[in-house]
Amino acid sequence: MTEQSKQNRSLRVLLIDDEKNILTTLSMCLEGMGCTVAAVASESAALQAVMQRPFDLAFLDLRLKEGSGLDLLPKLLTACPELAIVMITAYGTLDSAVQAVKRGAVDFLAKPFTPAQIRSVVEQLIEKRDLRRKIADLEAQLFDCVPEVDLLTSSPKMRAVLDVMTRVADSDVSVLLRGESGTGKGVFARLLHAQSVRQSHPFVMVNCPTLSEDLLASELFGHARGAFTGAVRDQPGRVESAQGGTLFLDEVSEIAPSLQAKLLRFLQEKQFERIGENQTRRADVRVIAATHRNLEQEVQQGRFREDLLFRLNVVEVTVPSLRERPEDILPLARHFLSFFARATRKPVMELSAAAEAVLMSYPWPGNIRELRNALERATILWPARVIEPAALPDRVIGHEITGPCLGGNFSLDAIEREHIQRVVARTKTQEEAASILGIDASTLWRKRRR
Repeated sequence: MTEQSKQNRSLRVLLIDDEKNILTTLSMCLEGMGCTVAAVASESAALQAVMQRPFDLAFLDLRLKEGSGLDLLPKLLTACPELAIVMITAYGTLDSAVQAVKRGAVDFLAKPFTPAQIRSVVEQLIEKRDLRRKIADLEAQLFDCVPEVDLLTSSPKMRAVLDVMTRVADSDVSVLLRGESGTGKGVFARLLHAQSVRQSHPFVMVNCPTLSEDLLASELFGHARGAFTGAVRDQPGRVESAQGGTLFLDEVSEIAPSLQAKLLRFLQEKQFERIGENQTRRADVRVIAATHRNLEQEVQQGRFREDLLFRLNVVEVTVPSLRERPEDILPLARHFLSFFARATRKPVMELSAAAEAVLMSYPWPGNIRELRNALERATILWPARVIEPAALPDRVIGHEITGPCLGGNFSLDAIEREHIQRVVARTKTQEEAASILGIDASTLWRKRRR
C-alpha cells in the first residue's frame, strides 16, 4: 500500500445520492483510493449516519427524492461541524453553486465527473488536514518553548494542584481556574488540554477583557454576512474553531451579563447561533475558565450570573501565588535564566548569593510573570556573568530583606552572613560592598562562598 493510500485509508467519506449507479461508481473510485466509504440514499439516513460516527468528507447530491441537498447541507454541518461537503449535480447552475458555497460547501462538481476530479477533491482535503496538523504541531512547539510550562515543583500546594489537574484531565467537566494575575492560569489551562483526550484537537483562547461586548459575542459565536457594518462574509467564532478541543475563557468575569446568558446556554446545551443568523449550531467543546476576581462577590453585586458560576465551577482549581510557594522561586529563576540564554544564544547567567537572597525576600505581587520579567531584564542589561542585586528592578532591590535580628536566637555566623547579603544587595559592585564592610574584596568573596 502506498503512503498516499495509507493517508486516504483514514479518510471517512459519506455518499448521499438517490441514484444507485452514482453511489456505486463513487464508492468504487474512493475505495480504490483507500478511503473508507459509507453510502446512503436519503436525508434521514444521512443525518442518522453523521450522528452515529464522524466523517471527514461528504459528496451530497443537489436533488434528492426527499428534498433538496441545499437544505440538507446546513443540517449536516450542524451535526458534524468539521465535515467537508462537496455538492454534486447533473443540473448545475452558477446560482446553485454560489448558494452551496454560501451554505458551507467546500466544492461543487457537475455530473458526469471523472475519477481525476474525485482524486483532486480527496488530495486537497488531505493537504488541508495535513496543514491543520502542522499548525497544531507548531503551536505545540511554541507551547513547549514557553518557559512557564515547566511545572516541576517542590511546593506541596503546587503538587496538590497538579494532582487535581491529572485527575480531571480526561473528563469533559468545566474547570474554573482561580488565582492572582501572573500565577500562570493560562499555562495550567494548556496543560489540562495537553493531558486530555482532546489534545489532538484545537486549544482556543479568548481573552475576555480585551474585547467589547459586541466584539466578544462575535468572537465567541461568529457572525453571518451582513450582521453588522463590516461583516462582509460569514465568520465562524472561537467556539466552532475549538470543535473537539478546548475553549479557554481567560478572565471570564469580564463578560457582560447579556452575553453571560448565551454562554450559559452553550454550556448547558452545546448549542449556539451566530450573530445575525437563526440557524442553531452545535459544538463539542470543553470549557476552561479563569479569573482573578472573587466571583461570589461579583454574583452578590449583580455583575455575574450565579447559574453561570455553577456551570463553570464544576471543578475548582486555585493556583497558588508565588509567595505561597517560596521553595519554587529560585528553581524558576534559574529556569528562566536558562531559557533566556538559549533565546539570546548567550552563556547561562548565574545568581549571586545576594541576588538569591533578594529574590527570596521579595513578595512578588506580580507572581511568575513579574519574576520572569525581572530575570529577562537582568539577562539583557547586566554585563557580568553573575547576576548581582543591582541587576534587578529597583522595586525588588528596595524591598527590605527579612532575616536574623540582633538579640535574637541566632549564631554570629548567621548574623554576619545576613549582614553581608544586605550590604551586597544595596551596592552596585563587590568592591563597594567590601569597602562598606571594612574588608577587602577577596575576603568578601570567601565569606560569600561559605
